[in-house]
Amino acid sequence: MIRIFQLPEYSQQKVNSLKEVENFKNVIWIDLQSPTAAEIQEVEEKYKIKFPTRQQQEEIESSSRYLEDSGTVKINSTFLNIRDGKLEENEVSFIITKKILFSLRRFDSHVILETVKKIKHHPENFNSPAKIFIAISETRIDSDADLIELVSKYILDIGKQINYKDRIDEKIILRISECQELTMSLRETLFDKQRVISLFQRNSDLIEENEKRLHIIFKDINSLIEHANFNFVRLEYLQNNFLALINIDQNRIIKIFTVASLVFMPPTLIASIYGMNFIVMPELKWATGYPIAVGLMVFSSLLTVMIFKKKGWL
Repeated sequence: MIRIFQLPEYSQQKVNSLKEVENFKNVIWIDLQSPTAAEIQEVEEKYKIKFPTRQQQEEIESSSRYLEDSGTVKINSTFLNIRDGKLEENEVSFIITKKILFSLRRFDSHVILETVKKIKHHPENFNSPAKIFIAISETRIDSDADLIELVSKYILDIGKQINYKDRIDEKIILRISECQELTMSLRETLFDKQRVISLFQRNSDLIEENEKRLHIIFKDINSLIEHANFNFVRLEYLQNNFLALINIDQNRIIKIFTVASLVFMPPTLIASIYGMNFIVMPELKWATGYPIAVGLMVFSSLLTVMIFKKKGWL
């Protein structure tokens, strides 16, 4: 599907072919959402541009993520979204010319939707492709901030579960691992945006009066990176704390088995002695031999327990 936005009212047309468009006057943004190969080719041929392939979108080299060519800026960027509790990473390509912004995406983006809503409230403030791209970047920062806040709440919830007494759930370590992966993905996309904005700021032909807004975006990105790093440190602390609690719990279990073994060692020794088959054993002829042997076993067990308590081992 092709979305065409036109000034001054920022009117929107949804078409499957450019042939359906009667008037191309004042076109400011062409957004291709999950387009067919024919739709992509049609836009490329009309406006003499070239969209990156899916493989080029996913490459991480700087030359593939940001490219300037004859007054045109090409940007590949990763959009994050959480759907049904799972993290989704989707690639979006932007081509910024002096007159039109082109975007290519293969998913339904709430960032684009929110940006369109914001622009329609004050279309006069977004009368250039660079301003629209900056508006999308600002909305992405807000979205990333919400994701980081969500992760922070999730981490706080994990911390509360770890502090439960006499309850250690091994599934917590899996939740910590999931949060770590999510935080790393957030950091990677933030670094990606930081690099793009930094390179974009160097293009004096496009930034025009937008330099102040770009500077604010850059500062916001740095702030989010610091917050993401803090979340990562908190996760490492929770992970170490959880593993320490598991070790303490395991040591407690081993201690119980050790004490039980030591308590029954003296009675086992006594029983072993009187279980020997020797002819000369005077105790075998005693009428009180059996109760004396049992008493020694009980006494030796109690004595061992008393020694352990006195030493503070129990």
